[in-house]
Amino acid sequence: MAKILVAGGAGFIGSHLCKKLLDNDNEVICLDNFSTGRRENILPFLKLKNKNFKLIEHDVTKEVFLDCDEIYNLACPASPLQYQLHPIETIKSAFLGTLNLLELSLRNDAKILLASTSEIYGDPKIHPQREDYFGYVNPIGPRSCYDEGKRASETLMFDYHRQKNAKIKVVRIFNTYGPNMDVNDGRVVSNFIIQALLNKDITVYDKGLQTRSFCYVDDMTEGLIKMMAAKNNILGPINLGNPYEQTILELAKLIITLTDSKSKIIYLKKPQDDPIRRKPDIKKATDELDFKINIDIEEGLKRTIDYFKKTLSI
Repeated sequence: MAKILVAGGAGFIGSHLCKKLLDNDNEVICLDNFSTGRRENILPFLKLKNKNFKLIEHDVTKEVFLDCDEIYNLACPASPLQYQLHPIETIKSAFLGTLNLLELSLRNDAKILLASTSEIYGDPKIHPQREDYFGYVNPIGPRSCYDEGKRASETLMFDYHRQKNAKIKVVRIFNTYGPNMDVNDGRVVSNFIIQALLNKDITVYDKGLQTRSFCYVDDMTEGLIKMMAAKNNILGPINLGNPYEQTILELAKLIITLTDSKSKIIYLKKPQDDPIRRKPDIKKATDELDFKINIDIEEGLKRTIDYFKKTLSI
């Protein structure tokens, strides 16, 4: 049984990761300051009084002292709405949080995995995005706190590996969706589903022809665990996501169909620095981790719609 720290464990992906690690008979320490994570996401583990689950309320921008074998660093606001409302806190959690968790990993001789992001690539000029592409990022725009925060986090991870022999793993997470998403987090899948369930206008930016590739959260957490378990010489960065690409307009129409909604689609001005195309090249993940997509977009959306129906009591 491993003792595993999940920083940001009350967040959307973090809570699913905690569950999967517990199901695999690990001891899990959830570290969260609840700035964007939610107690409701980890309530099942707290209610069951699972002896293998421990919650520590803590801000990763401050030093962390505890014993552990592995560290998953997911402690950073991840939705554009959240990080643009709190840009200073976001870049601090990305850099200082990674710094403090790296120091913790050295004290424990523990492996540490950074959940980086596809935002590393900015508004990419190559398609699909490969890990050897350096990106096209605005360093001073409204999204920069997250984009550049994660880029600096990756730099820190590899510098700690080269200088101090830290046991690092870096993955770049592409758009992920599923149960436990916050109703108000502003991500496109949750926005569209809630608008459709309430028969409100679905808000699409520009003409809706920008593309994304959506990965169901169960596939994503499986990829994170496979990366942590990979050989020590597999450091990353490695893309994790679903290579199935679709336009935002196609996504909106599919959600309207799956919810049997009366919603109409309306078009708004495109936000600054919003990427035009986003699709992961997952060859490295396939070859090195045996990563695969098991849940297609329609099945994943159905599960997510059911979750929001219960959340909204519809």
